Amino acid sequence: MRVQTEEWRQFIPGVRMYKGKKTCFYNGEILWDEDHGEYLVYSKEEQLSWDVVIVLPGVEVICEVTFADCEKLETVVMADTVRRIEGHAFSNCDSLTYVKLSRNLEYIGIEAFCECSSLISIFIPPSCREIAHFAFTACTKLIILSVPQHTQLGDKVIAWTKLIKASSFETNAIGVYDDSISENVNEWIKNINGDDDQYALHRACSSFNPLSEIIYEIVKRQGLIAFKKKNEIGITPLQYLEANPFAKDIDQSSFVKRYILEMMGEAV
Repeated sequence: MRVQTEEWRQFIPGVRMYKGKKTCFYNGEILWDEDHGEYLVYSKEEQLSWDVVIVLPGVEVICEVTFADCEKLETVVMADTVRRIEGHAFSNCDSLTYVKLSRNLEYIGIEAFCECSSLISIFIPPSCREIAHFAFTACTKLIILSVPQHTQLGDKVIAWTKLIKASSFETNAIGVYDDSISENVNEWIKNINGDDDQYALHRACSSFNPLSEIIYEIVKRQGLIAFKKKNEIGITPLQYLEANPFAKDIDQSSFVKRYILEMMGEAV
């Protein structure tokens, strides 16, 4: 009998150790009975032990409360078939630090990632039409939120986050702002890096589809120092690039090497 490779095994639903982490390979099962408050497939203790969730190809919807309160969960990687993340799907995942969303995601529900207190960054795909109220509220470390211009944002999407505290908007001590300024806050989120040339590299590195040639052309124009230029919330293009889950094959060192070689060639 032929032994299955690790690459093949990652498409088999279930829970097992994968690359040293306890991983749930999720196939769209209903894990939680909202009406009766019961865990259906795995026990509460089992779900609390997961480090990684990989959403398998074919899953289109992550239902309400599916992974809520998974306090050890650090990493979520979604297949590009996922179109909806319903309310509270990942709320209260205190250890969650890395999320790679589906490239075809259309909707993020109410409080979907609420109180994910370790989440620092999230990159929203152009396909996303709506992010509902309080989706990232109380993600206290969240500072990078890359959102397309056309995505509709609900109320208090970033209340009680590091991002709103870095803004000039008036908030209370924990970063909660008034409903009356939600629309202004939402417009600000989408335009942190503006449209002028000084933040061109920020925009390129925070893009959902970062292209190395575009990044390099900006670096050639602005110099390597542009990687360390901070925007108004204190984030550099290099920080965007390092956090961007869709830029894993792009790194600063390759640009530096190429830039220096070209400069040397010109000098000769």
